[in-house]
Amino acid sequence: MKRVLAVQNLIGSPRMPEGSPLLARDDHAAPSVFRPENMLREARRQKGLRLGYVPPVCILDPDGDIVRHVRGLHHATRSTHWACYHTDMWEWQDTVGDLGIVGSAVGGSFAVLVAEQLFASGCELLISIASAGKIALDLEASTYVLVDRALRDEGTSHHYLPEAPFVETDPHLLGLADAALRMAGHRVARGSTWTTDAPFRETRDTIVARRGQGILTVEMEAASLLAFGRACERPVLCLAHVTNQLGCVDGDFEKGEFNGAARSLSIARTMAEACRETVRERRSA
Repeated sequence: MKRVLAVQNLIGSPRMPEGSPLLARDDHAAPSVFRPENMLREARRQKGLRLGYVPPVCILDPDGDIVRHVRGLHHATRSTHWACYHTDMWEWQDTVGDLGIVGSAVGGSFAVLVAEQLFASGCELLISIASAGKIALDLEASTYVLVDRALRDEGTSHHYLPEAPFVETDPHLLGLADAALRMAGHRVARGSTWTTDAPFRETRDTIVARRGQGILTVEMEAASLLAFGRACERPVLCLAHVTNQLGCVDGDFEKGEFNGAARSLSIARTMAEACRETVRERRSA
């Protein structure tokens, strides 16, 4: 007991935060001590992997349906260079070049954990395609929404950017993707999404309030990924695929043919082709 008291006296009494420590942060520009490169270095050492690079365009697929599709139809193979402790990457040669995909990284914190490592491993453009709940009443089932901004009702974004209600998609990339999707004939809406950490705490009053704010969908990754992208100057685009009405109707959570995977992949191809050269020009500037 005396030893514990001596240590406490040495370090002083701990200062407890006032209010939420999440919103009290003011060190967003400070460098992080724990870096993805360092974790990947140790993962390669432990797994016996050689240093290598992932494809320049990568997809995040929280539900895993696109992963199953490309493994079965496009013969995607497990990456030999992806050293992440928590996920596998699958790679294949597509019509727009080499593509990589990581599945089942659900939620903002997990998605950004993976995104940090993707860009540290050679990714140049990241496209997230996530299932989303319908908020706007006039939104049709199976609609895809190109996210132009995300409401930050989660935690991860606040570690990357100062407090603000929304985080916006890079306007230049957004414009390129939007124009390309329209030209290719894809039926994709454009609008805002609500990112939450707690899908089973979507109350009636909150849903009505979000609808009044003009929000189209609710999902779990976009705000976190976009905040990471803006803070770290990494090209990130997010799509919300409307697959459900929050479980409030029978026959919910239907995605269509191949669980929507073929259509999702087609949309991702169009976006990748539209944005790839701009991304490379930025990297070489």
